[in-house]
Amino acid sequence: MAHTTETAPATRTTDPLLTTVRVLAVLTVVNLLWQYVTAGQLFPRGGPEELHSTGAIVLHVLSGLTAIAALAYWRLRGAPVWPGVLAAVVFVLSFVQAWYGGRSTLYIHVPGAMILTIGAVWVAAWSFSRAAAVTTRR
Repeated sequence: MAHTTETAPATRTTDPLLTTVRVLAVLTVVNLLWQYVTAGQLFPRGGPEELHSTGAIVLHVLSGLTAIAALAYWRLRGAPVWPGVLAAVVFVLSFVQAWYGGRSTLYIHVPGAMILTIGAVWVAAWSFSRAAAVTTRR
């Protein structure tokens, strides 16, 4: 007796736009970790300041792309707007942070790094939450 088994076609369990938000948000946090490591090496030995500066440029790019992706996820999928707004704030603050990146303004630069990190981690954590996967439009 012949027996056939039909299988259902594979279905996507994760929205590609949400995956994009997740990847960019995690890369932003990893880049901030890089910034902490290279900043720590700036003192007392003088360290790789060029690596820290390059990391700042990468942070601008990654945080900007995270903001765009999170805002697109809000606009196209009906996700909450606040993660996109927070990601945009992180993006803008990364430029303020770079402006105050000199050794004479570390009293602004170091707390600014903490604020950037909190915002970036918050967006990344949200992107992996159950609430991020629930959208009203597809």
